[in-house]
Amino acid sequence: MGQAASLPCRRGTTYVTELYEWLRTFMNECPSGLITLHEFRRHFCKGTVGNESAEYAEQIFRTLDNNGDGVVDFREYVKAISMLIEGTPVEKLRWSFKLYDKDKDGAISRREMLEIMQAVYKMSVAASLTKPNPLTAEECTNRIFARLDKDNNAIISLKEFIDGALDDEWIREMLECDPNTVKVERPPKGHILLE
Repeated sequence: MGQAASLPCRRGTTYVTELYEWLRTFMNECPSGLITLHEFRRHFCKGTVGNESAEYAEQIFRTLDNNGDGVVDFREYVKAISMLIEGTPVEKLRWSFKLYDKDKDGAISRREMLEIMQAVYKMSVAASLTKPNPLTAEECTNRIFARLDKDNNAIISLKEFIDGALDDEWIREMLECDPNTVKVERPPKGHILLE
């Protein structure tokens, strides 16, 4: 069920209290201690823009499910949320890379990038989450590949992804998973975690 890795290590009563609150709300929403894709999609879509975000929800679920067992446990969930909220730019980009690398082969193809871009665009437009982008998902994908695929082999490696995004603000904004667009935030006491 769980991961071999540990939860983010921070000290202090506030963090322990916060972690307890996350666990309490997680278990309230998912009494089994596990989230299936169906449950995640239902909560995610309810918390964003409905069915317009279903494709993106599936990709996020796949990325959260580190061990590939088809469910997300509390450890997987809280590690990702903590990293997206407090992680370094490199950690966030490494996680985003996993989101775009749909077939988990260690590289992002143009097709993989385009599919995620289309899902993000569909969700963002439906929710008016971001400023209107004059570029289409296809144009963004082409622009990103032109800037990041330094060796022109039609794929983007993790190194190209991170180095390129750190060197280009526009690309980083396009590729980094922004917790504000998916309503990932610390739950106040009694708040439902997945909404």
